[in-house]
Amino acid sequence: MSLERRLKARILEDGPITVAEYMAACLHDREEGYYAVRPQLGEDGDFVTAPLVSQMFGELIGLWALEVWRRMGEPAPFRLIELGPGDGTLMQDLLRAASLRPAFAQAAELWLVETSVPLRAAQSRALGTASPRWAAHLDEVPAGAPVIVVANELLDCLPARQYVRTERGWAERRIGVDADGRLEFGLAPAPAAFTPPADAPEGMVWERSPSQEALGLVLGARIAAEGGAALLIDYGRDRPGYGDTLQALKAHCKVPPLEAPGQADLTVHADFPAVAAAARKAGVETTPILTQAAFLHALGIEARAAALSRAQPQKAALIARQLARLTAPDQMGELFKVLGVHSPGLPLPGFET
Repeated sequence: MSLERRLKARILEDGPITVAEYMAACLHDREEGYYAVRPQLGEDGDFVTAPLVSQMFGELIGLWALEVWRRMGEPAPFRLIELGPGDGTLMQDLLRAASLRPAFAQAAELWLVETSVPLRAAQSRALGTASPRWAAHLDEVPAGAPVIVVANELLDCLPARQYVRTERGWAERRIGVDADGRLEFGLAPAPAAFTPPADAPEGMVWERSPSQEALGLVLGARIAAEGGAALLIDYGRDRPGYGDTLQALKAHCKVPPLEAPGQADLTVHADFPAVAAAARKAGVETTPILTQAAFLHALGIEARAAALSRAQPQKAALIARQLARLTAPDQMGELFKVLGVHSPGLPLPGFET
């Protein structure tokens, strides 16, 4: 039975499901979930991430990690952890840049937090010589050493619930089955425990992701206990706000989210303020939320682009396009945000004034 048919059967038996439940099924169903069986990254896939745009992105993150390690006092060993490592490109570029200090790689114990079997295979091909270890969740990575954590485009695929301000008050958006047997959006009474935001205009959609907040809390607790830092990069909000951000991407095009469950990547915007607040509850500090452009500029991406162009003048035009893709306001530069989570008193490069 297809995922769509199983979802419909579940709804008809138990009632409409939340947007978060739908996202979780579409992305992680063992038989037909997008990440479980068919993740497609890159120009020939469904979407492109920053590491696949240019080596500059991963290299600068590598230099960031190297400097964080230096400021931590160069602990050995330490856990170098990537959450949602994609096809391994980011970590591959990170390790190449960090090889400027061989002691970094010698001290690092590499952990990749990944649930997708196909992506684990891709990561193994890209990073086999680095002897990575895998975990399905961050709390499965052994304790006992400081951590440096990197996550690029992970928050956006953590499920969110959606609430709508109606003329009668707040309702939760749910997914049911219409008279013709098709999946459809509808509204149900908001749960009793729901705490609405104040002064929302009628018709506004408010998203909340308990999964994103839970990750912030787990990260904060790990860093509070062991010491270290985390870097989170994603597209999303740098302040609380309203709006329906649920989208499905297939072959780089937006498609209806309820069409062909499991066949497309489903995402919502990262709620950086909520993630930061959750992390701080565990006793750590967080940085200001920067745009990706501001962060990469602070790390020196223009200098790196110039150096690559000098070394390969025949690729100068391509490198200029890659730089624009990563930093231009109408591309990734403004939509994507960056947040640092760190031990108290540990300043993070890229966020300093």
